[in-house]
Formats: sequence, C-alpha cells, structure tokens
Amino acid sequence: MTPVTRQEVLGLYRRIFRIAKKWQSASGRTEETLQEREYIKNEARTLFRKNKHVTDPELIKQCIEECEARIEIGLHYNIPYPRPIHLPPMGLAHRQGRTLRHQEKLRKISKPIYLKSHDDVS
Repeated sequence: MTPVTRQEVLGLYRRIFRIAKKWQSASGRTEETLQEREYIKNEARTLFRKNKHVTDPELIKQCIEECEARIEIGLHYNIPYPRPIHLPPMGLAHRQGRTLRHQEKLRKISKPIYLKSHDDVS
C-alpha cells in the first residue's frame, strides 16, 4: 500500500468514527442513537480489519469507493445500515437465459458498490 493510499484509508477510518461520535438517529430516541453509533463503529472495525491484508491496488480502490459510498448514503438518508435492494427472482435475464446459474451471475454483477462487502460480514 502506498503512503498516499494509507493516509486515505486512515482518513476514512477517522472520518467514520467522527461521524459515529456525532450520529443522531432519525427518530431522535437516545437508545436508538446509541445502538446506531455502536453499529457504525463495529461495522467499521469489522470491515477494516477484514481488509487489512489487501494488497491489490484495484481491490483497495474498490474498498475505498465502497466506504465513501456507504458514508454518503448513510449521511444522506440518516440511516447507518446498508440500503437493501430488491431484485425479483428470475427477473434479470432474457427469456432464453433464465437459468439459476445465470441469474446468480447477473445478481452478483448488479449488486451496488455499497453492498459488496455486506454479505461477507453479516
């Protein structure tokens, strides 16, 4: 990891913890706010530790993009949890390609960037 990339990653980590420190839940209830703050911290720790040994520059770039997307979405919607997506079963392929294996491949490709690591951790 280059020194610039390292600084960027550490800056994102610090930014997440600053956001968690100031986080207010949408409902304004204290117990929900505390739960959401704890979720933000735990999710950040888990994902950063999981990706600690990543050395491929392209994969590091994808992880940084995912982190930035999750931060922006969380701040915009005031929800710390990843926004789920709904893809109807067998709804992605053309009529002749409606096999399960093909559907799974299309689902993986169509997954938004902010959910790439969510299934690996949860």
